[in-house]
Amino acid sequence: MQLLTVRQLEREAPARRRRTAARTLPALLTAAALALTGCSSATAPSSDAHHPDGTVVRVPQDFPSVQKAVDVAREGDTVLVSPGTYRESVRITKPRIVLRGTDRNTVVLDGGVRLVNGVTVTGPGSVVENLTVHGYLANGVLFTGVTDEKLQQRGAGGSAYNPLDTTRFPALQGFRATRVTAYDNGLYGIYAFDARAGIVEDSYASGGADSGIYVGQCKPCDTLVRGNTVERNAVGIEITNASDNLHFLGNRVVGNRVGVTVNSNDLEALAPQHGAVIAGNSVTDNNASDTPEQADGGFGIGIGIGGGTANRVERNLVRGNRSAGVIITDPPGHPAGANRIQGNRTEGNGADLVLASADTGNCFSGNQPATQSPDGLESLAACDAQSRSPLTAGRAAPVQAPPGIPFNQVQAPPAQPSLPDPDAPGRPATDLPGPVDPDAYPLPATADAVPTGH
Repeated sequence: MQLLTVRQLEREAPARRRRTAARTLPALLTAAALALTGCSSATAPSSDAHHPDGTVVRVPQDFPSVQKAVDVAREGDTVLVSPGTYRESVRITKPRIVLRGTDRNTVVLDGGVRLVNGVTVTGPGSVVENLTVHGYLANGVLFTGVTDEKLQQRGAGGSAYNPLDTTRFPALQGFRATRVTAYDNGLYGIYAFDARAGIVEDSYASGGADSGIYVGQCKPCDTLVRGNTVERNAVGIEITNASDNLHFLGNRVVGNRVGVTVNSNDLEALAPQHGAVIAGNSVTDNNASDTPEQADGGFGIGIGIGGGTANRVERNLVRGNRSAGVIITDPPGHPAGANRIQGNRTEGNGADLVLASADTGNCFSGNQPATQSPDGLESLAACDAQSRSPLTAGRAAPVQAPPGIPFNQVQAPPAQPSLPDPDAPGRPATDLPGPVDPDAYPLPATADAVPTGH
């Protein structure tokens, strides 16, 4: 593995995505062929399938597979799944369907490292909650406005696609993932792509060969990602070409190769990225070797902004990342500008604060204690400065990325908290995310602090 600085990594990101797709595509095509021959359960219900009384469709009591229950469900219904392992891919195309497990840890959708996506949601206002998805070649849970099944079988907006046709595929309106465990999936654990007005909350993602949670190609996004734990992924949380009314609050991002990335690129639509708030998160010790290595040299980085603009990074605990705590870089064609890095606790990183970008109004204040590159960064680029002197580009600490492991060999997670009352009426994903108050998420006292704010 060659030694790369974070700046070089950001510049090589488009090539990284192309290489990722090249490695993954043969397996995805094989899985698509299997799905078409019936190995996936995404088939239409039989003519004698009848809707049960009420608004709850049960698996396996009413129908033996999750997909058959989803096909029969009506708008506003809850599909309630009892404990078991379901070796199928599920597509939710109807609006306002709530797919819920009765127990988060024992209701398991298993892709067997041969099926492509665990749950694909194109029905507006639909929900996935209280279950586990693992072993899929692309995504654990995918929320998307991309309704073309061929694109879905290729990951529906993953690596190396032509920029999204937002006229052909308008964004999915309304989605929610609550208490989902997504582990050991070949691209993303929980993936919101061409989707807006949603929440990803209280979920867990590990073993993502690209990232645990990804929000991409939305403007405005109107999306809230809160109270999640992401660990042992190539990247914990990835934000690409995702802009406006977008909040990442109170998440625990630990033991990935890279913690959080905020990116602009021209491989996908809606660049440049703009206007995310990243607050009250623990972003610590992102130096784990027992992770997939598709970050291609990226290692030991807490929060990296590559070409993002007007983002707020505040009150985060950023500790123990061997290369850089918070770093801002410029990928080709997308200078990072007007990012505000303020009030974070940045300590024990290779370099706590790094501005490896052209001087385009990025500012740093009150991040204590902090080693800075270039030296004196918080004085030279203070957020309340009336004027500023030109800055030389800073550098992250050089770190050699160790070999990784295959995504399907990342250790399974421990049991995660289930919904307290799985029989409660379902709540479709309407009028989301609702009021969001970033100030309700204080600086975490420790890396394991329980997030507050909801």
